[in-house]
Amino acid sequence: MNVNIPEILAEVRAAFDRYEQALVKNDTAVLDELFWNAPHTIRYGLAENLYGIEAIRGFRHGRANVDLARDLASTVITTFGRDFATASTLTRKKGSGKTGRQMQSWVRTPQGWRVVAAHVSFLDFAWPTA
Repeated sequence: MNVNIPEILAEVRAAFDRYEQALVKNDTAVLDELFWNAPHTIRYGLAENLYGIEAIRGFRHGRANVDLARDLASTVITTFGRDFATASTLTRKKGSGKTGRQMQSWVRTPQGWRVVAAHVSFLDFAWPTA
């Protein structure tokens, strides 16, 4: 298996960056697009366990549009072959200062790169300084 083929890594990084832009702008159309449109898609959130794209869409469309701007640190994207990748990052909300983490599994589909599983949680530790 080839890990981090440069052009595949660039594709996933572009999809990850697009997701991040949509998240901080609360662009639910792009967020919906970037999650795999399937009942098998999972998102574990801060206070919710969402099974299936319909539950994820319902959450996205119902959440408050506050404290969305954030900084990222220690982002690691790893591709495995040409069709699977993981993305992990630490986050810090610009408004509240809350520190969290995010992990995503990405799969290449006929429609492009899509998140098939995600986990988001807040942490109780200092933001990395290096």
